[in-house]
Amino acid sequence: MGVAMAVISVGMLLVGVESPIAGAAPETLRECAVSAGREPEAAKPEEVGLDSSAVARAIDLATDPTRFTVRVYRNNCLVAGRESNDRSGKMAWNLWSSTKSVVAMVAGIAVDEGHLRVDDPIDAYLPAGLGDSAHRAITVRNLLTESSGMQVAVASEGITGLAQIDPNVVAQALAMPIVAEQGTEWQYSQRAVDLLVYVVQQSVGEDFQAYAQRKLFGPLGIPASDYHWARDRSGNTYGYAHLVLPPDDFVKLGLLLVNRGNWNGAQIISADYLRHASTPAETNSCYGFLFTVNGPGCDAVFPGLPSDAIQMSGMMRQDNFIVPSLGLLVSWTGVTVPGGSVSFPHDVLRAVSGAFLAPTLTDPGPYIQRPDISLADPMISNPDATLAALGFGPMAYPGCNAIECLGKPLSPPFSNWPPGCFVLGCLGSDPATPGIR
Repeated sequence: MGVAMAVISVGMLLVGVESPIAGAAPETLRECAVSAGREPEAAKPEEVGLDSSAVARAIDLATDPTRFTVRVYRNNCLVAGRESNDRSGKMAWNLWSSTKSVVAMVAGIAVDEGHLRVDDPIDAYLPAGLGDSAHRAITVRNLLTESSGMQVAVASEGITGLAQIDPNVVAQALAMPIVAEQGTEWQYSQRAVDLLVYVVQQSVGEDFQAYAQRKLFGPLGIPASDYHWARDRSGNTYGYAHLVLPPDDFVKLGLLLVNRGNWNGAQIISADYLRHASTPAETNSCYGFLFTVNGPGCDAVFPGLPSDAIQMSGMMRQDNFIVPSLGLLVSWTGVTVPGGSVSFPHDVLRAVSGAFLAPTLTDPGPYIQRPDISLADPMISNPDATLAALGFGPMAYPGCNAIECLGKPLSPPFSNWPPGCFVLGCLGSDPATPGIR
């Protein structure tokens, strides 16, 4: 869903070979190669300029019972991780809003190939008659930066996806009232990202998931059998959440970003697009193209990390923290209940920052409590956004209800989910159940 938030065993695994002098970085740091295979190269922390004892402290802090997987990479080398990684890393798991960042990556490929232009109004890609002129005037850029001007209700937009009752998320997006001039306000919209997925699909002339598999997942060695990407009852791919992907594959997406879009010499996404995607938007200094970015005043999200740090951020803390200038990836997945271990990200990232021998990083200090967002905030809850999925209220698109939309009958809820899959993830021995086998 929209706002970034399973029991695992406690433990730690430090992998690699011994460095000549513990606690000291070698003159030349080791570089590992990314691989389309399943076994990453490993290194001792000192080989890549990290202190072993400090990394061990970071992993110890990550022995939070809410975590399925925790991993630290530098220079593409796996340097530390939880004992549970081998057990949990292969199970397909909902990335929640980290799905948004994957959408931005696929959009970047479409931009690089000349199919999609960031500053075009989406009118250039929508079929005639779909949506009004105000919605069709929204630019691709303002969908990418969550600055479309459409009204938002983060939880109320997302709750219908949990129950898989959305009739047509594209139509639902185009029915959300426009309450601000586009490009002037940042509002965390779920439906805007669903609309972006459709726009990308229209631009490339191919089903969005087929394009993503061919251009992004396939080159990284992620077969379609690994994951499930949910669709609404009209067959549209969700963009705001519901990419159910194994953590081992989530790491590969993070490493692609660490390497500025390059995968073993193949430029999957251009460095130029990723530079723009990582640049703070005019409406939010901590947000880029569906990534959280380390702009001015955003150090609370990236304690001790340099300005090029970005985050793929999902509810219940499905997070990749990526720092290309350091060759650093910190990745974790799991289940976190509201209010639980609120200092976890800060504490672990602070410890990782303190592990750097080359270069040394500034200590950000201890965690400072920040105010919670109220569930009563209109940005979070608005019943009209939920009722719209049933065809009622001012946010319902004409001709869309719980039975049909745009003149077409709707499939039953969850009818396109594979065996063993539910909203959180996929589990079971059925050959058709997604996961790494």
